[in-house]
Amino acid sequence: MADLQALANAVIGGERENALRLTEEAIDEGVKPSVIINDGLIAGMSVVGEKFKNNEFYVPEVLIAARAMQTAMERVKPLLAEGEMTSRGKVVIGTVKGDLHDIGKNLVAMMLEGGGFDVIDLEVDVSPEQFVSTAAESGAHCIALSALLTTTMPSMKDTVDALVEAGLKGQVKVIIGGAPVTQSYADEIGADGYAPDAASAVDKVTQLLA
Repeated sequence: MADLQALANAVIGGERENALRLTEEAIDEGVKPSVIINDGLIAGMSVVGEKFKNNEFYVPEVLIAARAMQTAMERVKPLLAEGEMTSRGKVVIGTVKGDLHDIGKNLVAMMLEGGGFDVIDLEVDVSPEQFVSTAAESGAHCIALSALLTTTMPSMKDTVDALVEAGLKGQVKVIIGGAPVTQSYADEIGADGYAPDAASAVDKVTQLLA
C-alpha cells in the first residue's frame, strides 16, 4: 500500500531520492497522480511552509525540501489526465529589470508550486513589458515581483503602471517582495499585496485569488 504520509515526510526532510522512490511506488500501485501530488507532495510542502513561518526551518531547509518536491513532481506531472488536477491559479514571477538576484524569487516560485499554483518563472532582469505580455498571453491571475536592490524597486511601479496601461489592473493581481520592499511601498505604487517572506507569499497569493 502506497504510503503518502511517508512521501510527505520525505519532502519535509528534503530526502530527494526517497521522495522519488515513494512516488514511483505510488505510481506502480495505481494511485491517482492528483492524489500523489495533493496528499503527498503538497501536504509535505505545506508543513514546510508552516515551519518556515514559525522559524523552525530556514532558507536552506526550505530549498532542500522544495527540490525534493520538484523532483517527484516532475515524475508525476506528465501522468496527470486532462483536467484531473485543479490549479489554484497561475502566477507569473520574476526579479525586476536591472536586478539579478534570484534566491528569494526561486524560493517563492518553489513554495507557490508546492502550494498548488501554476508558476511561470521569467527568471531575472525582467522588464515591465515582459511581465505584462506574459500575463496577458498565459491568462495569469497574478504577477509576483521581486527586488533585492533599492535602485531596482522603481521597476515594480513601472510594472504596475504597464498593467494599468494594458487595461489588466484588477484582473491580474500584483504582489511584491524582497529585502528592501515594504507594505507602505506596495500601497504607494498600487500593488495588491506585499509578502515579507516566501511562506507569506503563498498565503498572500491565496488570499488575493480567493
